[in-house]
Amino acid sequence: MNALLREARFLAKDRGAVLWIVLALLLSAAATGFGIAEVREQRQTIAALLAEDAKDRANAISKHDAWGDAAYDAFHLTYAPPSDFAFAALGQRDTAPWLHRVRMLSLESQIHEADTANADFGLIGRFDFAFLAAAVAPLLLILLLHDLRAGERVAGRHDWLVASAGTPRRLWLPRAGVRFGGLALALLVPFWIGAAIEGAGFGAALAASALVVGSLAAWWAIIAVVGRRNASPPALLAALVGIWLMLALLIPAAARAGIEAAVPVPDGAEILMLQRDAVNDAWDKPKAATMTPFLARHPEWRALGTVEKPFEWKWYYAFQQVGDQQAEPIVTAYRQGRLARDRAAGWAALLSPAALTERGLERLAGTDTRAMIAYEDRVRAFHARLRAFHYPLFFRDPPYDPVVLDGLPRYDPAP
Repeated sequence: MNALLREARFLAKDRGAVLWIVLALLLSAAATGFGIAEVREQRQTIAALLAEDAKDRANAISKHDAWGDAAYDAFHLTYAPPSDFAFAALGQRDTAPWLHRVRMLSLESQIHEADTANADFGLIGRFDFAFLAAAVAPLLLILLLHDLRAGERVAGRHDWLVASAGTPRRLWLPRAGVRFGGLALALLVPFWIGAAIEGAGFGAALAASALVVGSLAAWWAIIAVVGRRNASPPALLAALVGIWLMLALLIPAAARAGIEAAVPVPDGAEILMLQRDAVNDAWDKPKAATMTPFLARHPEWRALGTVEKPFEWKWYYAFQQVGDQQAEPIVTAYRQGRLARDRAAGWAALLSPAALTERGLERLAGTDTRAMIAYEDRVRAFHARLRAFHYPLFFRDPPYDPVVLDGLPRYDPAP
């Protein structure tokens, strides 16, 4: 304890070290504040749209006197609300759509209309607390610890200090530990305050804190190994910055490029065009070309599946679904490809403490690739319920009664 107190006093007199710790505190406060502001804006957007959703749908339904017209104009809001921990790691929410307004038309074009390029699987992302802890904090730790031994060698005090301490560990461990602890607290205190403000669970905050400290400890070990070399402080700093560039930036970038080349994934534009072409072509095909594949998927409507008029709503919505059915192979390839890339990125992250830390924080926050795919799956499940509600009305065609539409399914955002 005496050694720690002594080193704390020395640290307070080291203006350079204090500067880096204060900078870490300010960056952590900024990253946490930006994250909280972003998730609150997302929640406000969802709340505003929810307030208008039912009104807009009721207004659209009131204007019509046919089941098909009402279904055509009635939009339904689907969304993935940010978790209480999302402020710390925005992850895929920064690039992948997290809300859609869907209706009874073909679904895949609606899902991918805002996602016409490959969704990012991400190894290193935007500036938020996760990026700060994963990529920036190690650099600050390098600046704090790189010259502990070398600086004393340059000053001519190294051998005397070691002799006075008895063993090198009794000298260097407290000195490095105080700086390490100061940096960790500077990073985590604003994060803890943000977690309290957002009501994040204690378990998630504790796990995130352990992840951050563990990442810093790994970098401490790297710095300690390199710092044993008998070299000048500038040489050690250059070597450590090179290691940081390689582990925090170059390896993730190279891994991402390699994974993209090794795991081809169709993009959203391909799905959008394929599905729309399938729907548009249905107008010029015989009715049987639509109803046969539709009834194969829904044999319960076979007895009412004959289309005798030039236009019937059951045929119109049947070819909307058949368009989705024709797009299923590429949609499945898109989904599986993204998951495969994400798995590969997980293995690649073992080579980079920065990538591993950021992915861990995104998993805790529910903002990783799997969470975004799970949201898309919930949208598909909701749309299936929407179709199941409407098909009896289209095929049996009872007298139009808008009160029936009060029973429309409601989207549930819970995973």
